Amino acid sequence: MATFISKSPEETSALGEQWGSEARPGWVIGLSGDLGAGKTQLVRGIARGLGVTDRVHSPTFALINEYGGGRLQMHHLDLYRLESQEQIVTAGLEEFFNPEGIAVIEWAERWRDSPPARFRRVEIETLSENERSIVYEDIGD
Repeated sequence: MATFISKSPEETSALGEQWGSEARPGWVIGLSGDLGAGKTQLVRGIARGLGVTDRVHSPTFALINEYGGGRLQMHHLDLYRLESQEQIVTAGLEEFFNPEGIAVIEWAERWRDSPPARFRRVEIETLSENERSIVYEDIGD
């Protein structure tokens, strides 16, 4: 497990950019943290690291946004409005837990099945108005 203390949204985004530049096909990044913790900020950095030039929006109401044009296709999911494993499967989101590109999933703790083969579990905690503790670990290959 590793811990990164971000002192600003820009530092959070820069960490995501590093991850995006290192990402490999099939990688799933699961984000957990309270509303406003910086999950979407981290995703914006991941997209930039992949070379995605489109503006990244939280997919809270759409459930999924897909971004191409970068080194890998990025699927950005938000499970906030889904309360059960059954709803996730019914919504057809299960396929994104084994993507051809990468998948970044906000509110990943709502997925209760076993983690994908290449999974980075991320917990973001608000420490102050600008500071965040970002704890992450890689599970699988």
